[in-house]
Amino acid sequence: MKSLKPLAALSLMATLAACNNVGSMDFPGVYKISIAQGNIITQEMIDQLRPGMTKRQVIFVMGTPLVRDPYHQDRWDYVYNFQPGGGERGQERISVLFEEDQLISFSGDFEPSTEEEQADI
Repeated sequence: MKSLKPLAALSLMATLAACNNVGSMDFPGVYKISIAQGNIITQEMIDQLRPGMTKRQVIFVMGTPLVRDPYHQDRWDYVYNFQPGGGERGQERISVLFEEDQLISFSGDFEPSTEEEQADI
């Protein structure tokens, strides 16, 4: 009877160790959902931003910002995370800066299109 307890404990530990990597295994035929979070950011949105726009106009174009820092009211951050099912996670971001409720600049993963690029569309 005493020899069964160590054997049972050993088999239980082996079973738990084997289950440790189940979440990271890829089972064929198992569907993995795509996960999107944050504000979708498109080049068309960026091309509509102009210096001098009010905060309300920026919200109309870009939507409500994901991050509004209470200590820096004049900076808004738009962040978009996307992970296709089982793929690499991607992230896009834009920071919009205001001065006296007027858009002065923005920076991030997008650049405004040139007039030639917009004419090609």
